[in-house]
Amino acid sequence: MKLTRRDFSRLGALAALSTALPESNAQTQEPSGRKLGWCIVGLGRISMGHFMPGVADSQTGKLTALVSGHREKAEKQAAMYNVPSPSIYGYDNFDEIAADKAIDAVYIALPNSMHAEYTIRAAKAHKHVLCEKPMATSLADCRAMIEACQKHHVKLMIAYRCQYHPLHLKAMDLIRSGAIGQVQTIESGFGFNIAPGEWRLNKKMAGGGPLVDVGIYSLNACRYLTGEEPAQIKAFASVIDHDGRFTQVEENDAWTMQFASGILASCATTYGGDTGGGGFFKVHGSKGWLGMEPAFPYQGMHLTARLADGTTLDLPDPEHDPAQFTIQADYFADCVWNNREPKTDGQEGLRDMTYISQIYESAGLKPL
Repeated sequence: MKLTRRDFSRLGALAALSTALPESNAQTQEPSGRKLGWCIVGLGRISMGHFMPGVADSQTGKLTALVSGHREKAEKQAAMYNVPSPSIYGYDNFDEIAADKAIDAVYIALPNSMHAEYTIRAAKAHKHVLCEKPMATSLADCRAMIEACQKHHVKLMIAYRCQYHPLHLKAMDLIRSGAIGQVQTIESGFGFNIAPGEWRLNKKMAGGGPLVDVGIYSLNACRYLTGEEPAQIKAFASVIDHDGRFTQVEENDAWTMQFASGILASCATTYGGDTGGGGFFKVHGSKGWLGMEPAFPYQGMHLTARLADGTTLDLPDPEHDPAQFTIQADYFADCVWNNREPKTDGQEGLRDMTYISQIYESAGLKPL
């Protein structure tokens, strides 16, 4: 079975998949028709290359402000998206966004160690927050982010874009419906060979190695695919390439999880190798299986399955890159306009960081 572009679009509207998406009659704009005004905090690869084009493609949002420490870069991006020059802020005057009525929400795409500070400052400015994962670099910071957003009555969503992608939703629906029988085991991995000098190799900035960066995808996937939380975790970490890159963070992590139902999951992540250019997962059921490879990239996801009734599925993702980020931005706008709590709220981010802390502790490393 091949998935056409039209079929792919319909997936997002299927009733079976609607639990994670805005309701069909949801209001994704204010009654006046005004779009959600986004302030982008941090002009890096993910914001400029993916999220900003995604908002530009959306029907619900527009870019209204930028925050950057590089004025020249910000001016170029502002010109591309018609952001007025007075709405370009630096980190020194970030708090002035409170007076900018064109800003409804901020998208935080900064190094991990800065997530907590700018989430809390955005909340104090009464702006809703979409924060990239990992949520923060300590459990205390995660809790402080949640508390600040609750205190100032703003939404906090962690950018788990895969939880809103139609192919991941399809995989969840197939499992929930019993299409592959009772899930028995899951395998997942995600990693890449990191270049020297990356900020992700600085523990103070990153909080950890590949586990907090890309391993979190496998951890989160095992949780949303099963709909369960890990009951037991056992883990290992290692450094194999003593080439100067891994003086502060680990190179490899591998862990197993047992869920309350007895489902077993085996996951691995690396900064020293390649897990297939976008990661993977495979779910083994008593009557069939399903898998996705690549599973976590910005484009090109591919779901395959053999179901209990003998049906085989081959569902490639035909959408272009910004589509994932457009879906995510539209979902968040719906939460803001309709006062809904995001599915991937601060508590979801805190849960992942709690399990990551347990993985590190099991592997003999310092917990978060």
